[in-house]
Amino acid sequence: MARVLVTGAAGFLGSHLCDRLLEQGNTVIALDNLYTGRKENLPQHPQLTWLLADIIQPLSPEQQQHIGPVEQIYHLACPASPPHYQRDPLFTLKTSFLGTLNTLNLAENWGARILVASTSEVYGDPQVHPQPESYWGNVNPFGVRSCYDEGKRVSESLCFAFRERGVEVRIARIFNTYGPRMALDDGRVVSNLVVQALQGKPLTVYGTGSQTRSFCYVSDLVAGMMALMASGVSEPVNLGNPSEFTVLQLAEQVRGFIDPALPIQFLPLPGDDPQRRRPDITLAQTRLGWFPSVSLAEGLPLTIADFRRRLRA
Repeated sequence: MARVLVTGAAGFLGSHLCDRLLEQGNTVIALDNLYTGRKENLPQHPQLTWLLADIIQPLSPEQQQHIGPVEQIYHLACPASPPHYQRDPLFTLKTSFLGTLNTLNLAENWGARILVASTSEVYGDPQVHPQPESYWGNVNPFGVRSCYDEGKRVSESLCFAFRERGVEVRIARIFNTYGPRMALDDGRVVSNLVVQALQGKPLTVYGTGSQTRSFCYVSDLVAGMMALMASGVSEPVNLGNPSEFTVLQLAEQVRGFIDPALPIQFLPLPGDDPQRRRPDITLAQTRLGWFPSVSLAEGLPLTIADFRRRLRA
Protein backbone atom coordinates (compact mmCIF):
# COMPACT_ATOMS: atom_id res chain seq x y z
CA MET A 1 0.00 0.00 0.00
CA ALA A 2 1.15 3.52 -0.75
CA ARG A 3 1.21 6.89 0.97
CA VAL A 4 -0.59 9.23 -1.44
CA LEU A 5 -1.00 13.01 -1.63
CA VAL A 6 -4.12 14.28 -3.44
CA THR A 7 -4.42 18.00 -4.21
CA GLY A 8 -7.93 19.27 -4.87
CA ALA A 9 -9.03 16.38 -2.69
CA ALA A 10 -12.30 17.93 -1.46
CA GLY A 11 -13.64 18.52 -4.94
CA PHE A 12 -16.01 16.36 -6.95
CA LEU A 13 -13.39 14.21 -8.63
CA GLY A 14 -10.79 14.37 -5.86
CA SER A 15 -13.16 13.09 -3.18
CA HIS A 16 -14.19 10.07 -5.26
CA LEU A 17 -10.51 9.33 -5.90
CA CYS A 18 -9.78 9.53 -2.15
CA ASP A 19 -12.61 7.08 -1.47
CA ARG A 20 -11.15 4.56 -3.90
CA LEU A 21 -7.59 4.98 -2.64
CA LEU A 22 -8.74 4.40 0.93
CA GLU A 23 -10.78 1.34 -0.11
CA GLN A 24 -7.56 -0.16 -1.44
CA GLY A 25 -5.81 0.37 1.90
CA ASN A 26 -3.66 3.39 1.00
CA THR A 27 -2.84 6.26 3.35
CA VAL A 28 -4.16 9.52 1.89
CA ILE A 29 -3.17 13.12 2.57
CA ALA A 30 -6.06 15.25 1.31
CA LEU A 31 -4.99 18.81 0.46
CA ASP A 32 -7.45 21.51 -0.62
CA ASN A 33 -8.02 25.25 -0.22
CA LEU A 34 -11.84 24.81 -0.50
CA TYR A 35 -12.09 27.29 -3.39
CA THR A 36 -14.63 24.99 -5.04
CA GLY A 37 -14.36 21.85 -2.91
CA ARG A 38 -16.27 20.93 0.25
CA LYS A 39 -14.65 19.18 3.19
CA GLU A 40 -17.95 17.32 3.67
CA ASN A 41 -17.16 15.42 0.45
CA LEU A 42 -14.36 13.58 2.26
CA PRO A 43 -14.93 10.61 4.57
CA GLN A 44 -13.95 10.39 8.21
CA HIS A 45 -11.28 7.72 7.93
CA PRO A 46 -8.29 6.79 10.11
CA GLN A 47 -6.04 6.56 7.05
CA LEU A 48 -6.94 10.07 5.79
CA THR A 49 -5.14 13.23 6.89
CA TRP A 50 -6.69 16.60 6.05
CA LEU A 51 -4.58 19.64 5.17
CA LEU A 52 -6.17 23.02 4.42
CA ALA A 53 -3.65 24.68 2.09
CA ASP A 54 -3.35 26.44 -1.26
CA ILE A 55 -0.88 24.67 -3.55
CA ILE A 56 -0.16 28.00 -5.28
CA GLN A 57 2.06 28.61 -2.25
CA PRO A 58 4.96 26.20 -1.71
CA LEU A 59 4.38 23.99 1.30
CA SER A 60 6.36 25.00 4.36
CA PRO A 61 9.13 22.70 5.64
CA GLU A 62 6.83 21.81 8.55
CA GLN A 63 3.99 20.89 6.19
CA GLN A 64 6.33 18.85 4.01
CA GLN A 65 7.63 16.98 7.03
CA HIS A 66 4.05 16.32 8.17
CA ILE A 67 2.97 15.05 4.73
CA GLY A 68 5.95 13.38 3.20
CA PRO A 69 7.57 11.60 1.84
CA VAL A 70 4.87 10.03 -0.32
CA GLU A 71 5.09 7.46 -3.11
CA GLN A 72 2.32 8.95 -5.28
CA ILE A 73 0.82 12.38 -5.95
CA TYR A 74 -2.45 13.08 -7.74
CA HIS A 75 -2.51 16.77 -8.65
CA LEU A 76 -6.15 17.68 -9.29
CA ALA A 77 -6.26 21.19 -7.80
CA CYS A 78 -7.82 23.70 -10.21
CA PRO A 79 -11.33 25.11 -10.72
CA ALA A 80 -12.69 23.18 -13.69
CA SER A 81 -16.06 24.67 -14.67
CA PRO A 82 -16.36 27.94 -16.64
CA PRO A 83 -18.19 29.95 -13.93
CA HIS A 84 -15.56 28.96 -11.37
CA TYR A 85 -12.40 29.32 -13.44
CA GLN A 86 -13.62 32.55 -15.03
CA ARG A 87 -14.44 34.08 -11.62
CA ASP A 88 -10.76 34.84 -11.05
CA PRO A 89 -8.70 34.14 -14.20
CA LEU A 90 -5.40 35.03 -12.52
CA PHE A 91 -6.10 32.57 -9.71
CA THR A 92 -6.86 29.87 -12.29
CA LEU A 93 -3.63 30.58 -14.17
CA LYS A 94 -1.61 30.61 -10.96
CA THR A 95 -3.12 27.28 -9.91
CA SER A 96 -2.26 25.70 -13.25
CA PHE A 97 1.29 27.08 -13.37
CA LEU A 98 2.51 27.71 -9.82
CA GLY A 99 0.40 24.94 -8.31
CA THR A 100 1.69 22.39 -10.82
CA LEU A 101 5.27 23.67 -10.45
CA ASN A 102 5.12 23.35 -6.66
CA THR A 103 3.60 19.87 -6.87
CA LEU A 104 6.17 18.68 -9.42
CA ASN A 105 8.92 19.98 -7.14
CA LEU A 106 7.48 17.88 -4.31
CA ALA A 107 7.43 14.83 -6.58
CA GLU A 108 11.06 15.43 -7.53
CA ASN A 109 12.18 15.98 -3.92
CA TRP A 110 10.38 12.88 -2.65
CA GLY A 111 11.02 10.62 -5.65
CA ALA A 112 7.24 10.23 -6.05
CA ARG A 113 5.29 9.33 -9.16
CA ILE A 114 2.87 12.14 -10.02
CA LEU A 115 -0.34 12.19 -12.04
CA VAL A 116 -1.39 15.65 -13.21
CA ALA A 117 -5.00 16.28 -14.21
CA SER A 118 -5.10 17.96 -17.61
CA THR A 119 -8.23 18.41 -19.69
CA SER A 120 -9.88 17.94 -23.05
CA GLU A 121 -9.90 21.74 -23.20
CA VAL A 122 -6.26 21.62 -24.37
CA TYR A 123 -7.82 20.72 -27.74
CA GLY A 124 -9.91 23.92 -27.75
CA ASP A 125 -12.62 23.95 -30.42
CA PRO A 126 -11.15 20.96 -32.26
CA GLN A 127 -10.77 20.68 -36.02
CA VAL A 128 -9.91 16.98 -35.68
CA HIS A 129 -12.65 14.62 -34.55
CA PRO A 130 -12.51 12.52 -32.42
CA GLN A 131 -9.52 14.00 -30.63
CA PRO A 132 -6.37 11.83 -30.36
CA GLU A 133 -3.51 12.74 -28.06
CA SER A 134 -1.38 13.61 -31.09
CA TYR A 135 -3.67 16.55 -31.98
CA TRP A 136 -2.18 19.90 -30.89
CA GLY A 137 -5.51 21.68 -30.59
CA ASN A 138 -7.26 24.84 -31.71
CA VAL A 139 -7.18 27.10 -28.64
CA ASN A 140 -7.90 30.82 -28.40
CA PRO A 141 -5.13 32.26 -26.15
CA PHE A 142 -6.94 35.59 -25.77
CA GLY A 143 -10.48 34.75 -24.69
CA VAL A 144 -12.77 33.97 -21.78
CA ARG A 145 -11.68 30.32 -21.58
CA SER A 146 -7.97 30.96 -22.10
CA CYS A 147 -7.11 31.08 -18.37
CA TYR A 148 -8.13 27.43 -18.08
CA ASP A 149 -7.26 26.12 -21.56
CA GLU A 150 -3.82 27.71 -21.75
CA GLY A 151 -3.22 27.15 -18.05
CA LYS A 152 -3.60 23.42 -18.54
CA ARG A 153 -1.40 23.50 -21.65
CA VAL A 154 1.43 25.14 -19.71
CA SER A 155 0.81 22.61 -16.93
CA GLU A 156 1.51 19.84 -19.45
CA SER A 157 4.63 21.68 -20.60
CA LEU A 158 5.88 21.72 -17.01
CA CYS A 159 5.27 17.98 -16.83
CA PHE A 160 7.40 17.47 -19.94
CA ALA A 161 10.23 19.55 -18.46
CA PHE A 162 10.19 17.57 -15.20
CA ARG A 163 9.95 14.27 -17.07
CA GLU A 164 13.20 15.23 -18.81
CA ARG A 165 14.70 15.69 -15.33
CA GLY A 166 13.73 12.14 -14.40
CA VAL A 167 10.41 12.64 -12.57
CA GLU A 168 7.86 9.87 -13.19
CA VAL A 169 5.02 11.91 -14.70
CA ARG A 170 1.56 10.78 -15.77
CA ILE A 171 -0.83 13.16 -17.58
CA ALA A 172 -4.59 12.53 -17.72
CA ARG A 173 -6.51 14.54 -20.31
CA ILE A 174 -9.93 14.38 -18.68
CA PHE A 175 -13.09 14.74 -20.77
CA ASN A 176 -16.54 15.71 -19.42
CA THR A 177 -17.11 13.81 -16.19
CA TYR A 178 -20.27 13.77 -14.07
CA GLY A 179 -21.75 12.05 -11.05
CA PRO A 180 -22.67 12.50 -7.39
CA ARG A 181 -21.02 15.35 -5.44
CA MET A 182 -20.84 17.76 -8.34
CA ALA A 183 -21.37 21.23 -6.87
CA LEU A 184 -24.95 22.48 -7.14
CA ASP A 185 -23.58 25.62 -8.79
CA ASP A 186 -20.98 23.73 -10.80
CA GLY A 187 -22.00 25.46 -14.02
CA ARG A 188 -21.33 22.59 -16.42
CA VAL A 189 -24.03 21.18 -18.59
CA VAL A 190 -25.03 18.06 -16.62
CA SER A 191 -25.36 19.84 -13.29
CA ASN A 192 -27.06 22.86 -14.86
CA LEU A 193 -29.75 20.76 -16.53
CA VAL A 194 -30.32 18.44 -13.56
CA VAL A 195 -30.70 21.30 -11.07
CA GLN A 196 -33.03 23.22 -13.39
CA ALA A 197 -35.19 20.16 -13.97
CA LEU A 198 -35.39 19.28 -10.26
CA GLN A 199 -36.44 22.86 -9.52
CA GLY A 200 -39.14 22.74 -12.21
CA LYS A 201 -37.44 25.39 -14.35
CA PRO A 202 -36.96 25.46 -18.13
CA LEU A 203 -33.87 23.60 -19.26
CA THR A 204 -31.38 26.02 -20.82
CA VAL A 205 -29.63 24.89 -23.98
CA TYR A 206 -27.08 27.16 -25.62
CA GLY A 207 -27.15 27.70 -29.38
CA THR A 208 -29.19 25.06 -31.18
CA GLY A 209 -27.96 22.32 -28.83
CA SER A 210 -26.21 20.61 -31.72
CA GLN A 211 -22.77 20.91 -30.07
CA THR A 212 -21.59 17.53 -28.80
CA ARG A 213 -20.08 16.27 -25.58
CA SER A 214 -18.98 12.86 -24.28
CA PHE A 215 -19.97 12.12 -20.70
CA CYS A 216 -17.92 9.84 -18.44
CA TYR A 217 -19.31 8.65 -15.11
CA VAL A 218 -17.03 9.47 -12.19
CA SER A 219 -16.32 5.87 -11.12
CA ASP A 220 -15.04 5.09 -14.62
CA LEU A 221 -12.84 8.17 -14.65
CA VAL A 222 -11.31 7.33 -11.26
CA ALA A 223 -10.56 3.81 -12.46
CA GLY A 224 -8.85 5.26 -15.53
CA MET A 225 -6.73 7.63 -13.46
CA MET A 226 -5.58 4.86 -11.16
CA ALA A 227 -4.78 2.60 -14.12
CA LEU A 228 -2.72 5.43 -15.64
CA MET A 229 -0.87 6.01 -12.36
CA ALA A 230 0.03 2.29 -12.22
CA SER A 231 1.17 2.22 -15.86
CA GLY A 232 4.44 3.05 -17.57
CA VAL A 233 2.87 5.64 -19.88
CA SER A 234 4.51 9.05 -19.53
CA GLU A 235 2.74 10.72 -22.48
CA PRO A 236 -0.68 12.42 -22.13
CA VAL A 237 -3.60 9.97 -22.17
CA ASN A 238 -7.23 10.78 -22.98
CA LEU A 239 -9.66 9.59 -20.31
CA GLY A 240 -13.34 9.89 -21.16
CA ASN A 241 -16.34 8.10 -22.58
CA PRO A 242 -16.31 7.99 -26.40
CA SER A 243 -20.13 7.84 -26.61
CA GLU A 244 -21.06 11.21 -28.11
CA PHE A 245 -24.31 13.13 -27.50
CA THR A 246 -25.58 16.51 -28.53
CA VAL A 247 -26.39 18.86 -25.69
CA LEU A 248 -30.02 18.77 -26.82
CA GLN A 249 -30.04 14.97 -26.53
CA LEU A 250 -28.68 15.28 -23.00
CA ALA A 251 -31.39 17.80 -22.09
CA GLU A 252 -34.05 15.45 -23.42
CA GLN A 253 -32.64 12.56 -21.36
CA VAL A 254 -32.58 14.66 -18.18
CA ARG A 255 -36.12 15.87 -18.84
CA GLY A 256 -37.25 12.30 -19.46
CA PHE A 257 -35.91 11.13 -16.09
CA ILE A 258 -37.40 14.05 -14.12
CA ASP A 259 -40.35 15.70 -15.90
CA PRO A 260 -41.02 15.23 -19.63
CA ALA A 261 -43.32 18.28 -19.62
CA LEU A 262 -40.55 20.77 -18.81
CA PRO A 263 -39.80 23.25 -21.60
CA ILE A 264 -36.37 23.74 -23.19
CA GLN A 265 -35.13 27.32 -23.48
CA PHE A 266 -32.54 28.17 -26.14
CA LEU A 267 -29.96 30.87 -25.32
CA PRO A 268 -26.98 32.34 -27.23
CA LEU A 269 -23.73 30.37 -27.20
CA PRO A 270 -21.07 31.57 -24.73
CA GLY A 271 -17.68 32.64 -26.03
CA ASP A 272 -15.32 30.00 -27.47
CA ASP A 273 -17.75 27.17 -26.66
CA PRO A 274 -16.38 24.00 -28.35
CA GLN A 275 -18.68 22.62 -31.03
CA ARG A 276 -17.49 19.03 -30.80
CA ARG A 277 -15.95 16.96 -28.06
CA ARG A 278 -15.21 13.22 -28.20
CA PRO A 279 -12.09 11.41 -27.01
CA ASP A 280 -10.14 8.91 -29.03
CA ILE A 281 -9.28 6.49 -26.20
CA THR A 282 -7.30 3.97 -28.26
CA LEU A 283 -4.19 4.67 -26.18
CA ALA A 284 -6.04 4.12 -22.89
CA GLN A 285 -7.53 0.88 -24.21
CA THR A 286 -4.28 -0.55 -25.55
CA ARG A 287 -1.82 0.66 -22.91
CA LEU A 288 -4.00 0.74 -19.79
CA GLY A 289 -6.60 -1.90 -20.61
CA TRP A 290 -9.21 0.70 -19.63
CA PHE A 291 -12.63 1.37 -21.13
CA PRO A 292 -15.59 3.08 -19.41
CA SER A 293 -18.46 0.77 -18.47
CA VAL A 294 -21.23 3.10 -17.16
CA SER A 295 -23.56 4.44 -19.83
CA LEU A 296 -25.22 7.85 -19.65
CA ALA A 297 -28.57 6.12 -19.17
CA GLU A 298 -27.14 4.33 -16.10
CA GLY A 299 -25.16 7.23 -14.65
CA LEU A 300 -27.75 9.99 -14.96
CA PRO A 301 -30.28 8.47 -12.50
CA LEU A 302 -27.52 8.04 -9.89
CA THR A 303 -26.49 11.65 -10.38
CA ILE A 304 -30.07 12.92 -10.27
CA ALA A 305 -30.75 11.03 -7.02
CA ASP A 306 -27.74 12.69 -5.36
CA PHE A 307 -28.76 16.18 -6.55
CA ARG A 308 -32.35 15.61 -5.41
CA ARG A 309 -31.20 14.58 -1.93
CA ARG A 310 -28.95 17.62 -1.52
CA LEU A 311 -31.51 20.08 -2.86
CA ARG A 312 -34.07 18.77 -0.37
CA ALA A 313 -31.53 19.08 2.45
